[in-house]
Amino acid sequence: MGRLSKLGFIDTRRTGGPPRRRIRSRGVPTALIGHEIFCTDDPDEARELVGQFLGPSHLEINTAEGPFQATMNGIRLRDVTLAYLDFHTATKLTIGCTGDHYSVHMPMSGRARCMYDEKPLEALSYLALVVNPGINLEMAMEFDSPQLIVRIEVQALERQLARMLGRTVTKPVVFDPAMDLTTDPAVRWHGALQLLSSEVMTPNSLVQQGIGAGPIEELVISSLLWVQPSNVHEDLMAGNSQRRGTTVRRAIAYMEENLSWAIGLPDIAKALDVSVRSVQKAFHDDLGTTPMNYLRDRRLERVRAELADAVPSDGVTVTEVAERWGFGHLGNFSAIYRKRFGESPSETLRR
Repeated sequence: MGRLSKLGFIDTRRTGGPPRRRIRSRGVPTALIGHEIFCTDDPDEARELVGQFLGPSHLEINTAEGPFQATMNGIRLRDVTLAYLDFHTATKLTIGCTGDHYSVHMPMSGRARCMYDEKPLEALSYLALVVNPGINLEMAMEFDSPQLIVRIEVQALERQLARMLGRTVTKPVVFDPAMDLTTDPAVRWHGALQLLSSEVMTPNSLVQQGIGAGPIEELVISSLLWVQPSNVHEDLMAGNSQRRGTTVRRAIAYMEENLSWAIGLPDIAKALDVSVRSVQKAFHDDLGTTPMNYLRDRRLERVRAELADAVPSDGVTVTEVAERWGFGHLGNFSAIYRKRFGESPSETLRR
């Protein structure tokens, strides 16, 4: 199994039958050619598979415009998925409640007339639709209007936002649904997607070797947070992350350099030539957490990154990865890992 074929939220085993004849050739992005997730002319199967990706759904198909066929190509890094969805005919997709993820829908041609929580919107090649979790969504897609979709898991976006703000995220992020792709700030978003595509296409790229997926995901997520208005956009623009105290900045730098070593609070204080109490107070005041909780969370993220990037041929085990990042007691490690990421370490490794 390739590193970029582990979707996790779609059971691709049922799509492994004989290839179906394509109705016609479509403009699948170069980066996604060879990464087909499904191709079906069965509306019920298409509804189920699309529902696994976007949320429980219903399809209405305009068969007067030609035969129905649904195809999806996609790749997943860790918590960011790039997909290309095409129904090959006019189709109305109704999602009663979108899943625990954010998604950005960019029609490659044509348009989609949408009802976003009962608010009418359009998605076009220059106007994307940003969908928040738990939204009631209807998308009436014209004939010949395939979509490039970026899916971002909620926890990943919140973790990245916390790093950018320099404090704990205390409320769900809610984006404005309309995303103008023609603005100058949108260049950041386009650039992030182009870098992702380039890494996927290059056979010997770091991502293909299981290295560097994290920074690219962070770029995609941070670009969306910077570019798209939201209920946290003002906080980001205010530059809160730049107002961390010197003690916190130096402590974080020291932690990042020594994540795999057995360091404790006294080591951090000694490296900074300050008291233990000063470090504790600085983290409490600036980040609303303790130094050791911050260190533990960063180590957990490194563990998750290695487990998510691994494929069976690597021979990676949960035990060796956990121990490499300082977690000696596997029972306690598994409990805090599940609490942090909502799944066990072995589930991360298998998906």
